[in-house]
Amino acid sequence: MRYFFLIYALIAVLVVGIGGFRGQHFTKPPVQVFPDMDNQDKQKAQSPSSFFADRKGARLPVAETQPRGFNEEGASLIGGIPEYEFGGQPGYYYTGHVGDYFGAGMPEELELTADTAAALIRRGEERYGIYCAVCHGASGDGLGVTSKYGVPGIANLHLDPFKAVSYPDGRMFETITNGKGMMSGYGANIPVRDRWAIIAYVRTLQAAKEAATAAK
Repeated sequence: MRYFFLIYALIAVLVVGIGGFRGQHFTKPPVQVFPDMDNQDKQKAQSPSSFFADRKGARLPVAETQPRGFNEEGASLIGGIPEYEFGGQPGYYYTGHVGDYFGAGMPEELELTADTAAALIRRGEERYGIYCAVCHGASGDGLGVTSKYGVPGIANLHLDPFKAVSYPDGRMFETITNGKGMMSGYGANIPVRDRWAIIAYVRTLQAAKEAATAAK
């Protein structure tokens, strides 16, 4: 028992030695076991920066770029794409909604034919590889690169909850646009037509998986 009290006393002295008494003032920053991003390498607004030669922290946008909604007067393109193609307009094509409900199928604005549908899917495959595969995997099974680093909750797009019957195309469009759960929205990064192209490609992946399963 005496060893217990001895160890207890040593731990108490250690805690007080490291943390100090309540109300005690220190000249040095406290020890942070979990920093929680309290101290970040960032540039605060309206503050100077020694990183740049002119010591100005506020920088002008990179040449040939501009934030959405801040185009120069008369300009209507972002990276060569009409600004309205990033959304902000009414209708199924821009929102994924038909009234108060999610719509199903590809919008008329895509003007799809047998030839253009194939081109749309190819475009969707390319865009999916850029924006989606890192998490959802090349085949849509949710086993992308990020899953190997402990990122939780990545959707396996081949499961029934994500099939067209239970997860309409309009709902998938809204998820891509605004995000869901840990997934950030891509509305400011992916033009509207490319979002529909990604959806078309995802449906193609699902159909291919179902056909392969049925053939077994």
